[in-house]
Parts: sequence; C-alpha cells; structure tokens
Amino acid sequence: MLSIWLNVVVQGVLTGLLYGLMALGLSAIFGVVRLVNFAHGEFAVVAMYAAFVLFRAWGVDPLWSMLPIAAVFFVVGFALQRTLINAFVGRPDYQQFILLVGVAIVLVNGLLIVFGPDAQPANLPYAFDSYLVGPLIIDKVRVYAAVAALAVCAALFGFFRFTRTGTAIRACADNLVGAAVVGLDVRRLYAVTFGIGLACVGAAGALMVTIADPVPGLGPAYTLLAFTIVIIGGLGSMAGALVAGLLIGVSEAVAGFLIAPSMKSMFSFALLIAVLVLRPQGLLGKKPA
Repeated sequence: MLSIWLNVVVQGVLTGLLYGLMALGLSAIFGVVRLVNFAHGEFAVVAMYAAFVLFRAWGVDPLWSMLPIAAVFFVVGFALQRTLINAFVGRPDYQQFILLVGVAIVLVNGLLIVFGPDAQPANLPYAFDSYLVGPLIIDKVRVYAAVAALAVCAALFGFFRFTRTGTAIRACADNLVGAAVVGLDVRRLYAVTFGIGLACVGAAGALMVTIADPVPGLGPAYTLLAFTIVIIGGLGSMAGALVAGLLIGVSEAVAGFLIAPSMKSMFSFALLIAVLVLRPQGLLGKKPA
C-alpha cells in the first residue's frame, strides 16, 4: 500500500512541475505589469497545438519543440504588449478583463476553425514506457517533461537573479515610480516581461502535449488552474507559483486515486479555500503594507 501512495505522490509532483511552469508566466506578468492575463490558458492550448503540428508534420519531439515555440511566444508577447495591451495598463480592471477575454475568444475560435473540436493525440513513441525504481513505476513522459520544466524554471530564476535586465524588471515590480525616476525604460521592460510570461506558457503548453491531448476547449480550465496556483502561491511570487503547482499536482493525483479523476478539481479548490482562510496573501506572498 505504501508503494502505491509513493507512486501517486511522485506522479503528482512530476505533473505539478508542469503546472508550476505554466503558472510562472501568469505570476511574472501580474507581478510586474499588474495585469491579469485572462487568455493565459488559451495561449497554453495554442502552444499544445503548435507542438502537436511540429510532431505530426516533421517528427519534432515536444521536448525539443518547446524551445522554438517559447521563442515565438516571447516575440508574440513582446509585440502584443507594445501594440495592444500597453494602452490598457493602468485602466480599470474591467477594461483589461474585456480585452483579454476577447483575445481568448479569438484564439479558441481560431483553433476550432483550423483543428475542429476533437482531441488530437500526439502518440509519442515512448508514451507508454516507464522507469522501474524500486517500488516506483514512473512514466517516462512525465519524467522527461518534468525535467524540462525544471530546467526552464531554473533558467528563468537565474535570469531574474543574475542579469541586468532581470534586475531591472524586479526593480519595476518593487517600485515602479522609482524605476522610472532612475531612467529605466518601463514600457520596454513591461513588454519583455509579457514576452517572458508567454514564453513560459508556450514551453509549458508544448510539454503538456506529452501528458494531455490538445482540445480547443481546454483553455478556460487551464486559465482557472493557473489562477488557482498563483493565488495559493501568492500574487506576484514566482517561487510561490512553483510551490503551489507542486501542491496542486499532488492534491489532484491523490484525489484521482482516492475518489475519481473527475473529482480532482474539488481538492484543488479546497486547498485554495484553506489558503485564503489561513493565509490570505498566499503561501509565499507578502502582506499588503
């Protein structure tokens, strides 16, 4: 019985790393730009379809295609921020909501027109292979995807910690007025941050193809999942998003084992309610001044 529980927890941790990477993009955008990306899940689904097309057309493994997809998403995010979203920064929240929900609707309907409503399985050659580690039976696809997600997360944390641009972005997040006073190009840094946020969701979406089939209707569910993770971890806290992603992954795995896979969201929302009651700022969030 203990080996079964260990398998469940390990599978949850591996899936949670993908969830954490997806939520990192949302957390970075909100922490710096102070804008909630209501099209976050839809961008993840677009990335899933991009990885699917690259695999079906040219046999490119999603573990490798996540790199060009993330790069393209960075460019798209940068351009989207500079040309469309920047005009809505500082506007009332409902206007930002309408704009990004509109973007989400365009993305979903575009996917429906091109691919139709049915799931599109990638059928990776190693999809049913496993590692046997003592009593553990671990899916290869989850191990590969989790390692890739962890590498992207480490690179992102290194960028924000050790590069001048990353330091400037953190300065904007801490004190926008002070960053502008010392001469930082806030608009460009906003665009870079939005690009990084979309690059994260692009990489996460490409990796999600290894464990889930892309369907246009998945977008709202992924957006809600990312919101749940970010709120649990603490708004604007990227480390909190990663930790919360692990917790959600494990809670969903345990729920699927104890009750039914269809009930896994119940555990996630129960965890969200518990955090809001006991620690409203999130696990690693800062208390408002």
